[in-house]
Amino acid sequence: MPNTAHLLEVTRLQKSYNVPVLVDFSFTLQRGEVHALVGSNGAGKSTFARILSGLTPSDGGDLQLDGRHYNPASKREAEHAGVIMVLQELNLIGTMSIAENIFLNRLPRRGGFLRFAGLHKQARQALQRVGLGDLDPATPAGLLGVGQQQLVEIAGALSQNCRLLILDEPTAALTDPEIEQLFENIRQLQGAGVGIIYISHRMDEIRRIADRITVMRDGRVVATHQAGNVKPAGLVREMVGHDLPERKSAVERPLGEVALRVSHLRAGERVRDVSFEVRCGEILGLAGLIGSGRTETLRAIFGADAKESGEILIGGQPVDIRSPADALRAGVGLVPEDRKQDGLLSPQSIRVNTTLSTIARHANAGGWLDTRAENQTTESFCGRLQVQCASHEQAVGELSGGNQQKVVIARWLARDCRILLFDEPTRGIDAAAKHTIYQLLRDLAAEGKAVVVVSSELVELMALCDRILVMSHGHIRADFAPDEWTQEKITQAAFSGYLDREESIVCA
Repeated sequence: MPNTAHLLEVTRLQKSYNVPVLVDFSFTLQRGEVHALVGSNGAGKSTFARILSGLTPSDGGDLQLDGRHYNPASKREAEHAGVIMVLQELNLIGTMSIAENIFLNRLPRRGGFLRFAGLHKQARQALQRVGLGDLDPATPAGLLGVGQQQLVEIAGALSQNCRLLILDEPTAALTDPEIEQLFENIRQLQGAGVGIIYISHRMDEIRRIADRITVMRDGRVVATHQAGNVKPAGLVREMVGHDLPERKSAVERPLGEVALRVSHLRAGERVRDVSFEVRCGEILGLAGLIGSGRTETLRAIFGADAKESGEILIGGQPVDIRSPADALRAGVGLVPEDRKQDGLLSPQSIRVNTTLSTIARHANAGGWLDTRAENQTTESFCGRLQVQCASHEQAVGELSGGNQQKVVIARWLARDCRILLFDEPTRGIDAAAKHTIYQLLRDLAAEGKAVVVVSSELVELMALCDRILVMSHGHIRADFAPDEWTQEKITQAAFSGYLDREESIVCA
């Protein structure tokens, strides 16, 4: 390495939301070093990265960048200091050109006018660096595939005056050749003395590219290793730990017939060959890492994403689900992961949002909506979920996150779906709201509904579910009954699709 002095020194960093996210977190990064951060979902990795890049304020602790106090108040301030972050979530503006996205805050101008010739020349150089030299910089970014969009984001980061680069799951959408190109860029940055924080769950990549690896669990540093001195299985054990008790489903319910059977489902890059079944009265958990295909599997079943092949059977009969409307007719409802983007009409009232899937039921003979009937339905189901609001005419966007989530769930209760798919149903909500939703899921199962729950919180799944499936790299890797699962087994299965072949963890 060019210099062993610390580029970044973090001391006792603190951050809490409803619960602590970072606790006495300390970390160092040297110039020219790739320092990997690993940990299960919710360990605090992304929160730490967002604090460094000015997107989230810390609650305490000290940051030193190049020996000077560092406390960025915004992303722009962080970038001015040379701290650049590439988020896992794509942030390109689809209607703008590739070139404009790369240099969005640094567009070359002369006399107040944009210099397109200069912009496109610089963009071609940036694209060449990530292996996209054949792309026309004037192409709208929205026309690119997901992998190309990710590389354009990386090109934008590499084109800046970068001293510290943060990469959060940068290869999730990339092919092997694109990954090799990225690694070559990383090595060049190392040679120039740039420090790199690399966040990933892909163990083979981490061992290839990282100098040191820090393991996080529950917002704390568990251990820091030289990359060549640790095995993937050892890292997984450190990520899991044994601080939380192993919990099993508290109530045994009689299970009915198979309500939903999915056979060899394929949809895009993240649902590669998925088969499972869930019975009436059963709560089936779906565990896995971010990007493992959990959300995409639910969306394909619901018709929100097109499936390429495979079969879906409901009550033993094949159904052709090509859209959410088809899913509704088949008795399937989906509570999506992103309630604001996919689940709610934020400016509209609680009443409108609650009755959105049952409009026909609330229309009178003349085709006009019966507001009284809508209010009765809203009162019934929002009352059951204890939605806290000023009135049912209040805009749903004004509610707390927990109450917004309850409104989305109330909509599907009103629809009386036989099969309910819940994607991260308790993410970002307080403990009281979680308790209400947990009890609701148990009640739905007791009524004979088939319930599928995706959650990144293993203790949540173990407390709720009758069985837990584990997805990794687009496949179901394990199927656990309550007397078989532990946190360590589930986490091992979740990482199994990303480990080196010779060191894959075999899950029972």
